[in-house]
Amino acid sequence: MSTRKGNKRARGSARTRNDEPDPTPPSSARRLATLLAAFRRARVLVVGDLMLDRFIWGDVRRISPEAPVPVVQVTRESMHPGGAGNVVANLASLGARPHVVGWVGRDAAGSAIRVLLDELGADAGGVLVSDAAATIEKTRIIAHHQQVVRLDREPYRPGGRIEQELVRRVARELPRAQVVIVSDYGKGTIHPALLDLLAERRDRDGFLYLIDPKQPNFAHYRGATLVKPNEGETAAAAGIPIDGPDALEQAAATLLERWQSDAVLISRGEHGMSLCRRGAPPRNFPAAAREVFDVTGAGDTVLAIAALALAGGGTLEEAAWLANVGAGVVVGKVGTATLRNEELGEAVVAAIADAREGRARA
Repeated sequence: MSTRKGNKRARGSARTRNDEPDPTPPSSARRLATLLAAFRRARVLVVGDLMLDRFIWGDVRRISPEAPVPVVQVTRESMHPGGAGNVVANLASLGARPHVVGWVGRDAAGSAIRVLLDELGADAGGVLVSDAAATIEKTRIIAHHQQVVRLDREPYRPGGRIEQELVRRVARELPRAQVVIVSDYGKGTIHPALLDLLAERRDRDGFLYLIDPKQPNFAHYRGATLVKPNEGETAAAAGIPIDGPDALEQAAATLLERWQSDAVLISRGEHGMSLCRRGAPPRNFPAAAREVFDVTGAGDTVLAIAALALAGGGTLEEAAWLANVGAGVVVGKVGTATLRNEELGEAVVAAIADAREGRARA
């Protein structure tokens, strides 16, 4: 990818159309529908940090007399698989039956995660239950569709023995996988030896390989089909402050070279997403959300949709476009959200109609 070293524009000149967000579907409605129908046939392995997301839902009607804080009257509670578990939940909701490798503690939260994964229809045979570890939990208190506070329990980081066992379990699962997703939340499940194994096996076997990166492992990612950082992670990993389109493109080019990946898909919040590939100009997608209530887990939805689209034979551009549309749906929900294949199909139809209407107005 060019970093434009020899192509400086005159100050004040207009940028090329490639810098503008483009909602145009990359292929026909029939082709996109075919990709969605193929989701259920994908053989996906998810490797990453498992955690339990607890939600306490309620209403606020007064301020506490003890301190200037709201009093939440609890109306219900719910639990969902979080972290890499939310990637699994998204894959299952979209029609796939993923396999999972990760770890939980031998405690109530760990048991809850395993039950939830089983209810999703996922194969959790690769999940290690540790007597030495306590399961990671995140508890969110929500009132009137807004998060009031989050409580985190992260008492443990896996050591060498767990790391070695995780490598062994991943190696056992790889021959059955068509696509491998690394969901790295920076909690220690993903480590250099595991990433080395995946890069070597991908180079040998050619499976699809997607990574959601975190800073502790920036130096160790290598050889992926697609890496999905957000804009802040892109800037940190490349060492380039992103203050405009040129800097974004330069940072992406740096990461494509450093990570030896086929593409990076950069999520940019209200500015949408940018797909950057070797030897091609960036493709920028506008934010697809009509309403934003909660961005919790939206990146997991992007990763799941992109993986399934690629597994079904989709191009990187088709995978990114579908993922962007799906993210626009889940941020309109509260909590750790997923979407069904049918919901994504409806959103795709609406996005195609919106793009046609936009072209007609232009």
